[in-house]
Amino acid sequence: MPYCEPGMTVGLFGGSFNPPHEGHFLVASLAIQRLGLDQLWWLVTPGNPLKSGNGLAPLSDRLAMSEKLARDPRIRVSALERTIGTAYTARTIRHIVRRNRGVHFVWIMGADNLGDFHRWQEWRTIARTVPLAVIDRPGSTLTFLSSKAARTLHKARIPERDARSLARMTPPAWTFIHGPRSNVSSTALRRGSKHAD
Repeated sequence: MPYCEPGMTVGLFGGSFNPPHEGHFLVASLAIQRLGLDQLWWLVTPGNPLKSGNGLAPLSDRLAMSEKLARDPRIRVSALERTIGTAYTARTIRHIVRRNRGVHFVWIMGADNLGDFHRWQEWRTIARTVPLAVIDRPGSTLTFLSSKAARTLHKARIPERDARSLARMTPPAWTFIHGPRSNVSSTALRRGSKHAD
């Protein structure tokens, strides 16, 4: 687990990163800037329970590629989920929060994940454990914002202008952050194309 100290604000950015690409780095950089984070932990998961493991590159390769891509010194790349033996975000977050009292964590996700967030194991628990920052991604922003999770958590949404306060808020609390977007997708890269359809 990366080192941090009480009082710090830390973003948790998880995914399979298969492969990691500039779009991921853009999300991480935007989160650091807009949320005023001291650190961002880039958590490379052993596998996504909602996706097939077919075509999943070895974890060591995805870690090495993520390290190369994560050019900001505030980004810490980690395979924490392999160490603690889980691929479920709720368990990962519980583990991190319990061992880092006094640190203000916020979960970072791309807007495309917001559309499926209600399918994540214990997604309501995640939303009650840490604030959420949803970073805009190419696609239909209105579709993401009308998803089941977005509708359920509607009253907990804060204005984007208050994003720098998010990590210190009592969950449930979330915001949607707009900014530069990249059309690069891991799926397209695996298929040999640079851009998403």
